[in-house]
Amino acid sequence: MHGKYSQTRAAFAISKASLVAMLRSPISVVFSLLFPVIFIIVFGAMVDNAAAKVKVSLAPGCDTSNLIYRTISSLKIIKLQPPMSADDMHDALQKGQITAILDIKTQIVGGIFPHSNVLLTTSNSSADKIFLLQSVINESISTMNQKIFPKNPSIANVSVTKIPGRAYKQIDFILPGQLGFSLLMAGVFASSFLLFSLRQSLVLKRFAVTPITRTSLILGELLSRLFFQIIGFAIMVALGYYVFDFTLVNGLLTFLEMLAYSVIALIVFMGIGFIISGMISDESAIAPIANTITLPQILLCGLFFPVENYPHWLQAFCKMLPLTFFVDGLRKIAFEGTHIWQMLHELIGMSCWAVVVGVITIKVFRWE
Repeated sequence: MHGKYSQTRAAFAISKASLVAMLRSPISVVFSLLFPVIFIIVFGAMVDNAAAKVKVSLAPGCDTSNLIYRTISSLKIIKLQPPMSADDMHDALQKGQITAILDIKTQIVGGIFPHSNVLLTTSNSSADKIFLLQSVINESISTMNQKIFPKNPSIANVSVTKIPGRAYKQIDFILPGQLGFSLLMAGVFASSFLLFSLRQSLVLKRFAVTPITRTSLILGELLSRLFFQIIGFAIMVALGYYVFDFTLVNGLLTFLEMLAYSVIALIVFMGIGFIISGMISDESAIAPIANTITLPQILLCGLFFPVENYPHWLQAFCKMLPLTFFVDGLRKIAFEGTHIWQMLHELIGMSCWAVVVGVITIKVFRWE
């Protein structure tokens, strides 16, 4: 006499078989593990914690023997260019290859210290950096004035008090975005093509004559993807932490909370892929539809730029996307040390998406 059919054992059996198949597939390993790691290395290598460099050329006849020049040339933000002709300098200026041409003229007008005129020649090609350059030069001159003439009256004084705080590095913004990108692409594309392939090869039709339910089948595939993505998730976080000094406020606890939060996101993203595969009957239509769903989220959820940089009318839509909830939540957990149960806005948003996507997934699921 046979025992009662166990849906749980069936789900785990499907999960195990699917996980083994993924690990044996070079395509799955490359696209789900290798590509995200490459993105982390590339974006991490682009991180420069120092100040941005402003390229400056010296005009012919620039006075390089005075204190003003020595002070300006010592600024870390300024990168002096090798000598070039006047025509080459103006050509580079027009093309945006340099930010400005610096010319210092010293005048002897009496008194102890000579007076210097600092002339900056720039173009519209460097409009984004000239204000920064002008600001640091003015600040340097103001600092020298205060040191040389400390008794000169001033209409106001500015004092700054610094308190201890974490240094926010660019990798702290980049890595959560790349984790979200990896889970979104793996969840949507992999699950949509997977179910469609199983349906086309009549594997699902064979499952239909067994006692397994559609919920258990979906759960089994979900678990296999979850185990597979945990591997990639751990590799990417470890790479960011040990190589690029990614911030994990509470160490291992922070990593575990990020991992737990990622489970909810993976349910949403895989559910979207299952919905696509359940509603599409032509394999060639899967990729365009999946791209239509994923690309707006990649561009609008804050992966590469903060959502606050977008127009106000667009920000409300951006903040409703599941990938936005996920990436914002990861950043709060990793850098701010926020616990999952403390970020109610992101948790409720992701949970609502998980419920809606889960219900639709079961409704549109087809055996053949």
